[in-house]
Amino acid sequence: MRVLLITDWNRGRGGAESYISGLREGLEREGDEVRLLTSSAGTAGDGHAHYVAFGTENLAAQAVLQIANPFAAATVRRAVLGFRPDVAVVNMFAHHLSPAALLPLDGTPSVLLVSDYKCICPMGSKLLPDGTLCQDLPGTVCWRKGCTGLLHWMRDLPRYALLRSRLGRFRRIVACSEWVRMALERHGLEAETLLLPSPAASTAYRRVPSPSPLLLYVGRLDREKGVEGLLRAFARASNSFPDAMLRLAGQGPLRSDLEGLASELGIADRVTFFGWLDTAAIERELTQAWSLVVPSLWAEPLGLVAVEAVVRGVPVIASGHGGLAEIIEHGLSGLLFPNGDVAALEDRLRQILRGKTFPGHYLPETVIEQARRRFDPTDHVRNLRRILIEATRASQR
Repeated sequence: MRVLLITDWNRGRGGAESYISGLREGLEREGDEVRLLTSSAGTAGDGHAHYVAFGTENLAAQAVLQIANPFAAATVRRAVLGFRPDVAVVNMFAHHLSPAALLPLDGTPSVLLVSDYKCICPMGSKLLPDGTLCQDLPGTVCWRKGCTGLLHWMRDLPRYALLRSRLGRFRRIVACSEWVRMALERHGLEAETLLLPSPAASTAYRRVPSPSPLLLYVGRLDREKGVEGLLRAFARASNSFPDAMLRLAGQGPLRSDLEGLASELGIADRVTFFGWLDTAAIERELTQAWSLVVPSLWAEPLGLVAVEAVVRGVPVIASGHGGLAEIIEHGLSGLLFPNGDVAALEDRLRQILRGKTFPGHYLPETVIEQARRRFDPTDHVRNLRRILIEATRASQR
């Protein structure tokens, strides 16, 4: 089967980029011929994309190209004519490739993989300015509630009109979690759930928790990720544990603000900002961590980093609304708390720091094995291949 993968590819490889890389390798192991199409904004598939459409990180140019990127449409058309895929798999496209990238797919069976909220939310987070989760359909409410300015909202009118006209042309829509599937359903989009996988630990992985309390955060340093609340909760919870440490692996627009907050809270000497770490370095950090903390304000579509922690035996403290609740079972694989509730997060941190919960800093082997089976990459690829094959057969009827 010839498969064309279409996706944006951001700088600083995150969960979406890691997933597409693993999917490509998995499909190729199954004997499929795979081609990757990305934009030039970011790293273009870490230099391994077969087709690269012009894109830019310049905000002024993005304001136009996000409505309809003609370079993306032309590149997809060239890929369809030259590669002649049996099926196209579309993941992220809203930031750089734009809905125009979907136009040349008429006549090509296509499957949409939804791993964020961008196709149903101009902000991409379904998070309101006051930190609560949005339940509204997109429209004038987006600027009335302060999520976008009026000009931003007016710019998005043609963008989302084009997107809505194309969504119905996908043969199948696959959501990364049941939470996302239900969100799509509320917006009139029928989808099916296929949880994203996690690669197994490397052969060199050995879990050796730090002798002193050590907490780990991995992700973007952005508002919806809730890192400000984590710093405040850690400052209060660690008062009784002067040797407790918090390490943050990630980059983002709030880094300097968060570093300033750590100093203001008097914990700068106990908080380490690493910036982006590669997969091997993150795994090394997981070997030592007493817990991974995922304190998101928004409802994480899934939360792959939490999956990676659990299959490596690391307890996870996570916010309870969103896909994270489909990964973490409270008291068994980690501890959940209400999104944005800093006091509740502080309580969960204290439980870990005291050794009250998960006193050995290990998850039970039965929990680890269950997660490995549930998020197995080989099973995921085979289940997705079944969907792709069914999509191609439907087009032949």
